[in-house]
Amino acid sequence: MDLKGLRVMQFSDFEALSFDCYGTLIDWETGIWNALQPIVVRSQLSVKREEALVAFAELESAAQASRPTQFYPHLLTSILPHIAERFDVVASEEDAAAFGASVGLWPAFPDAASALRRLGERYKLIILSNVDVASFCQSAKRLEAPFDYVFTAQEIRSYKPNPANFDFMESRLEEVGITKTKTLHVAQSLFHDHQEATRQGYATCWIDRRQGSGWGATKEIDNMPKTDWAFPSMSSFADAVENE
Repeated sequence: MDLKGLRVMQFSDFEALSFDCYGTLIDWETGIWNALQPIVVRSQLSVKREEALVAFAELESAAQASRPTQFYPHLLTSILPHIAERFDVVASEEDAAAFGASVGLWPAFPDAASALRRLGERYKLIILSNVDVASFCQSAKRLEAPFDYVFTAQEIRSYKPNPANFDFMESRLEEVGITKTKTLHVAQSLFHDHQEATRQGYATCWIDRRQGSGWGATKEIDNMPKTDWAFPSMSSFADAVENE
């Protein structure tokens, strides 16, 4: 096989980076687990963190598919009683409301802000997120990054992995001259992001935060989608871009 003339994809091929936020930049698993603690402590629940996250993944993805226009805080409020029921405890209305309002309290990964600053020197930075505008605005303060474009489920009226979310981003970016071929999609979630981004022809970079330690708060999928790059952290991704 003659490999002459074949061009290897490089980071310099891209003008923009589109990011999933929660799981990639914001440590949503720690945030979810922290927000569950009032019930865990009050009920003296012996549930393990991973068990709670897996229950969250199943219930969240089902709710997003069945209620695509519901604001994310309301969606979280609605699923908390069902999470509690899985472990034979009861969640009060106050518990549910606090859980729904917790998104802005979820911490950023320690490497996220610095990596975004470095990457922002080379690329347009874009968010494609499954939350609402108000929740993201709180998280953005933790990320300390001047994002060029932000697209949320609230605006799109659907949740990833619905194809409509990537279609919406593609259409809006084309209006400002940023094409799909010049956009690298960067995400942790294989379920929410990589399977659909790959299907739609985006180049992708997997930030594999879990490093083989299970699926956690992300719904499990059967088939591993192709990714063009994979790194264990945002800092290692930023290093690779600078070292290319």
